Amino acid sequence: MSQRKIIHLDCDCFYAAVEMRDDPSLRNVPLAVGGASGRGVVTTCNYKARAYGVRSAMPGGEARRLCPDLVTVPLNMAKYRAVSQQVMAIYRELTDLVEPLSLDEAFLDVSDVTAHRGSATLMAEYLRARVRKEVGITVSAGVAPNKFLAKIASDWNKPDGQMVIPPQDVAEFVRQLPVTRLFGVGKVTAGKLESMGIRTCQDLQATRPEVLTEALGKQGYRLYQMAHGEDDRPVMATRLVKSVSVERTFAEDMSGQQACEFVLQGLVDDLQARLLRKSAAKPIHKLFVKIRYSDFSTHTLERVREGVSTPHRDDFTPLLAELMTDLQRPVRLLGLGVRFRNDEAPTFQLRLFD
Repeated sequence: MSQRKIIHLDCDCFYAAVEMRDDPSLRNVPLAVGGASGRGVVTTCNYKARAYGVRSAMPGGEARRLCPDLVTVPLNMAKYRAVSQQVMAIYRELTDLVEPLSLDEAFLDVSDVTAHRGSATLMAEYLRARVRKEVGITVSAGVAPNKFLAKIASDWNKPDGQMVIPPQDVAEFVRQLPVTRLFGVGKVTAGKLESMGIRTCQDLQATRPEVLTEALGKQGYRLYQMAHGEDDRPVMATRLVKSVSVERTFAEDMSGQQACEFVLQGLVDDLQARLLRKSAAKPIHKLFVKIRYSDFSTHTLERVREGVSTPHRDDFTPLLAELMTDLQRPVRLLGLGVRFRNDEAPTFQLRLFD
């Protein structure tokens, strides 16, 4: 079996980052999302607020006591879900093996991806740059041979950081890792381990598995495995691929149908490459074009195009002409894609929450 290449991507203070993106006046103040009312709790906060000791799940009153200048904004879950879908779509352009853990983080298995010279490090850098440019928020990444190590690595250089743990460095890395960094080790478990003289993974390695199992049950053996850098869990992509699309957000708004047609060929080339790499065997049912204008209103037009195996520029030009009723309206984003015929009943649902 070849060595796995796993990337864990985690948006930095996600809800707060989206609010700061949409309201630049919030970028230089300590900010909390949620917790405005007396009984409300902080859902997340930016790093300026964290410097005061403000944390997620903290009562709003306590957060304001720690940080009197704290600015709070209400939750807007519809907006966060939309941004999450945009981020996950970027990830899925690289690989279908994407396992979302929540709205703001996901595992990717890029073991068989040949883009970016097959380097998971370069892939992570590429994805982070795209999210920064196209979505306007930052993402931290961890690259490692398994999920456990990738998740630890993504938290190592936050915010807007990246850490790589190559296979040859795993043993040295985990040896000095505090047990409190292991998944599932909270205050209670950490206290039990401390009473056994176990503070690092090196201490766990030196403890017999049966001793850990007797003290902690099944979790004891799981900790023993993690202390050796072992984790054979696969990335579980629980999403049935129903479509493939590409889109481009312009640095400056485009005006007019002719300008959009100018970039259409590049989008078609990208779409053809994705179809060749991922879903060439699936029967295409529809073609669609998507436009987002400068006021962020979004419009999509799709038409049935059975029998199209490889869509070309001329297939999308009529859809673009039909969709663009106001030829002078500034365009912020242009996208296009295909929807597949559903020959199998969908059995999976994308998991957005823990």
